[in-house]
Amino acid sequence: MWNAAAPLALSAEDREQLRRLVRGRQTVQKMVLRARIVLLANQGLANCAIAKALETNRNTVLLWRRRFGQGGLAALNDAPRSGRKRRLSADLVQRVVMTTLQEHPVAATHWSTRTLAMHLGVSKMTVQRIWKANRLQPHRVQTFKLSRDPRFVEKLRDIVGLYLNPPEHALVLCVDEKSQIQALERTQPGLPMKKGRCATMTHDYKRHGTTTLFAALNVLDGSVIGSCSSRHRHQEYLRFLRKLDRETPRDLDLHLVVDNYATHKHDDVDAWLAKHPRFTVHFTPTSSSWLNLVERWFREITDKRIRRGVFRSVAELEAAITEYLNVNNAAPKPFIWTASAEKILDKVARAAKAYGLERRA
Repeated sequence: MWNAAAPLALSAEDREQLRRLVRGRQTVQKMVLRARIVLLANQGLANCAIAKALETNRNTVLLWRRRFGQGGLAALNDAPRSGRKRRLSADLVQRVVMTTLQEHPVAATHWSTRTLAMHLGVSKMTVQRIWKANRLQPHRVQTFKLSRDPRFVEKLRDIVGLYLNPPEHALVLCVDEKSQIQALERTQPGLPMKKGRCATMTHDYKRHGTTTLFAALNVLDGSVIGSCSSRHRHQEYLRFLRKLDRETPRDLDLHLVVDNYATHKHDDVDAWLAKHPRFTVHFTPTSSSWLNLVERWFREITDKRIRRGVFRSVAELEAAITEYLNVNNAAPKPFIWTASAEKILDKVARAAKAYGLERRA
């Protein structure tokens, strides 16, 4: 039996604050331990008994009893540590930054922390800290493409206008095809995800054919009309247009946002559209597929259903796509377009200036 220490004096306010720390979901565990030590010490328990109850050691109990007795609640926080971080000279920082921005290593396109550290005679951690402070990431590169379509501004305003102010008594459908979707079967079964380890899958696979998904995204509600086909010629595109004609209300006009793929401009397609005046086609500018919202939906189905799927035949792949379409349409969620044409044009102008390209009139 342990000899009980003198109870630690606590005010009602301090006791309530300590209980809040113990109950708080956001309280770090070391603070929970310290608060429990003080609360048990207030009850008059022996130090060894407290240590056993909290699965810690007697010295820890003695430390926080003493700290609380000397400084109250504030003393439960970690004491300031001695010393300070080593400061880097301004000349060194400038040398690292300028070398990163203006020079290239031998036989490489960009610096790493180790190659630059060796080149400048400093540690790799010094380079890493300077890069982090100056937001430099030589290992990363972003891609870009500025459209050279002479009617870029006109087409942009037209499509953005459809998104922000859709016409009355009409549906706006973003239409495109996702071609060459492969039915891939992994050569070996992977392992499922578990705590501390992500799921695994082999890098190699067996090909079992391809399919093309034609899709029309309803901008208003996020529902999608889709169908799969073995090819993506103008004949298949016409078949999909007839499907849109059948599966949409006859009393509504249809505004289709499409890209400049030759299939969409085939003479037979133009002739069919001329006989169906409720269809109006709006072409995106060249090299501007980001303007077509169905591309965003294609990313969803790729990430959630296709990329990590295992398909032993094209039929299995198409069944998976159909299932995804049905689930999507059971509770559709639209993509909300917020950028105005002026905002996009300003961004394009800044990019054109940065890359030395002439801004469009």
